[in-house]
Amino acid sequence: MQNIYISVDDRGVERSLRKFKRMCDSYGIVKMYRSRQEYKKPSIKAKEKQEAAEKRRRKTMFKNGRSRSKI
Repeated sequence: MQNIYISVDDRGVERSLRKFKRMCDSYGIVKMYRSRQEYKKPSIKAKEKQEAAEKRRRKTMFKNGRSRSKI
């Protein structure tokens, strides 16, 4: 895990806070924190991963199908 350092300069706290949030998202800190909130059995993790992949596949098929019908 990496430490994130943000220095607050004369531009303001709001800008530094937005930068901090962007860095947390890019490093995946929030995602990791949420995944560690509760224990999930490996079988449930695999099932959720498979369902997410199927959802992505259906979404891309739907988008590709719509674009072809317009042409």
